[in-house]
Amino acid sequence: MLTNFLINKYAKKSDLGSLESRKQFGILSGTVGIVCNLILSIGKFAAGIVTGSIAISADAFNNLSDAISSIVTLICFRTSDSPADREHPFGHGRIEYISGLIVSIAIIFMGIEFIKSSIEKIFNPEPVTTNMIAVIILVVSLIVKLWMSYFNNKIGSVINSTAIKAAAFDSISDSVVTVTILAGMAITYFTGLYVDAYAGILVACFVILTGLKMIKESTDPLLGQAPDPELVKSINNLVMKCPDILGIHDLTVHNYGPGKLVISMHAEVPANKNIMDLHDSIEEVENKMKNKFKCQATIHMDPIVTDDEQVTDMKEKISALIKLIDKSAQIYDLRIVPGKSKTLIFHVSIPYDLKETDKELKKSIKTSIDSIEPGYECIINIDRVYFDSQV
Repeated sequence: MLTNFLINKYAKKSDLGSLESRKQFGILSGTVGIVCNLILSIGKFAAGIVTGSIAISADAFNNLSDAISSIVTLICFRTSDSPADREHPFGHGRIEYISGLIVSIAIIFMGIEFIKSSIEKIFNPEPVTTNMIAVIILVVSLIVKLWMSYFNNKIGSVINSTAIKAAAFDSISDSVVTVTILAGMAITYFTGLYVDAYAGILVACFVILTGLKMIKESTDPLLGQAPDPELVKSINNLVMKCPDILGIHDLTVHNYGPGKLVISMHAEVPANKNIMDLHDSIEEVENKMKNKFKCQATIHMDPIVTDDEQVTDMKEKISALIKLIDKSAQIYDLRIVPGKSKTLIFHVSIPYDLKETDKELKKSIKTSIDSIEPGYECIINIDRVYFDSQV
């Protein structure tokens, strides 16, 4: 109820697919995170002082770091849609990924400090008292953190935000922290055993593992990850609807932040068609891509001979040969250069995960060609691709 109320009230006029909507949802998530975490941090600081629990005090610092992380997220969402400038020609969209990385690092540092404090308490134990007000504060904190996890996960899924999904994971880890603290207090109360510090170590390990997982999710887009296969399939389907395009290759998708894609590719076109007509067709496809994928699109034309029987026959034979290496392999840009020693020049697209080296692949392909069409010099270019070229 509260989640839907906040979302509808705060962003009811926004188009869910727009960059402005992302900004508004990001600001909403950051604001809620700041308010909730500051309140919880103050409450837990008080509970930690009253009970003398290192676990509760450390959890208070954890909530304070979450509030700081929410401030960072808020700032990043306010600046991520800043227009491109001379120093940043593709805009500032990747700031969102940096925000998620900062949140992750903050979580890990908090976990390390939590371990240090807990170990100190093992060797220098202090009495921990059970206080009903402290218990109530922790129970309320648990409820609030579970709601924040649901809230951030829903917003993160709606706008596909790494930073907000990281905040949702953080709230789950905080909930586990609180449950562990409550369990430790119960054990101490009913048995007299001092488990506060040991509970703190277990909680810290979970927090650190969560932070490491979130770092990977934040750094992958910054390092440059392969595009979503569904996006590649959508691009292929749109482009291949153009009757003048016979095939595409060298597809590259650069992600400069949500809603800021740069897509380029080579498109095979008939060499015997009017160049101006082909240019118009390519430009039309580029415009369709810009409208559908909200991207910058560039298509390079590769003219290929379609009315030479020798070239067509050779391409079919070599295509069949390379399919024996990998079913997704493709051949393109094949041409025959006549002379005393005829030369075959062509490219082969091969998946990255194929174990053979480029040198081994070239040797294998050359041997296969010699077995069916001896006498050709071969210039073979191997291109590793990150997706199934048949999608």
